[in-house]
Amino acid sequence: MQKRILGKGGLEVSALGLGCMGMSFSYGPPKDKQEMITLIRTAVERGITFFDTAEVYGPFTNEELVGEALAPLRDQVVIATKFGFDTSVDPRAMKGAGPVLNSRPEHIKEVAEASLKRLRTDVIDLFYQHRVDPDVPIEEVAGTVKELIQAGKVRHFGLSEAGIQTIRRAHAVHPVATVQNEYSLWFRRPEEGLLQTLEELGIGLVPYSPLGKGFLTGKMNEKTTFDSTDFRSTLPRFTPEALKANQALVDLLGNIAAEKKATPAQIALAWLLAQKPWIVPIPGTTKLNRLDENIGAVAIELTAEDLRQIEDAAAHITVQGARYPEKLEQLTGR
Repeated sequence: MQKRILGKGGLEVSALGLGCMGMSFSYGPPKDKQEMITLIRTAVERGITFFDTAEVYGPFTNEELVGEALAPLRDQVVIATKFGFDTSVDPRAMKGAGPVLNSRPEHIKEVAEASLKRLRTDVIDLFYQHRVDPDVPIEEVAGTVKELIQAGKVRHFGLSEAGIQTIRRAHAVHPVATVQNEYSLWFRRPEEGLLQTLEELGIGLVPYSPLGKGFLTGKMNEKTTFDSTDFRSTLPRFTPEALKANQALVDLLGNIAAEKKATPAQIALAWLLAQKPWIVPIPGTTKLNRLDENIGAVAIELTAEDLRQIEDAAAHITVQGARYPEKLEQLTGR
């Protein structure tokens, strides 16, 4: 597995990470714990060293799962987790009024201590602010994480879905190693200033949902339905009308995949990897065959001509549907 560096602090990770959220949160009922532990450990055997979780996934159960799975392999891996939500509020509130944010310094420190225990480790490799809290200056947030780094409890500082000016202000207090943002062929807003800012500052990008929450795998169509426990059932981009309209993007990936003897998912990931050497996607999966499929994307070489063809074709496709309901979209880009 190839390695990549995130940020100027030298955080080295596998070129592809593993997003663990869906194993216990958001994508239908939680999966079998032992099966997921086996999957995570198999990912390490396959060369993946970068694992992404958060206290809010569950809440708490995903961190516990990742901690148990990786405890025997701790010295081989990089674990990223996140703070920033008030987990004392029922997570179902996220579908209604929206989540409650809390990035007050004392809360960040409490979350760090609790996450360390659940992750069965004495240091968090990468600690992200999950969403920017407008009630707490980002300088205070960065300063608090800096204190945790100085205390040896955290190694690197990250931000998720933060606005460009917020990133600059945080980075001035303590270097930001990486920003996590949705980025894929069907959500390209990071190209409108974010990528340029990260390149200027020497910050890595970790795209979540690099396969469009499953859509870019080519395994869905307008007849696809989602369980009420699957948060895609609440997303405008996953209505039957939007799925049908957006099929053109999957068809494009399918055509290129056929030429490369690959799958649409592999082309979608290879496209992201080809954008910048400091981009590390974190596709999530609960299936071993999908894990292997995703890892296969790292070996796919897209030439400059391939990338040009993808750009030309994608330019004629307008993706339909908002990626989030308005309440959740308001939490991004602050």
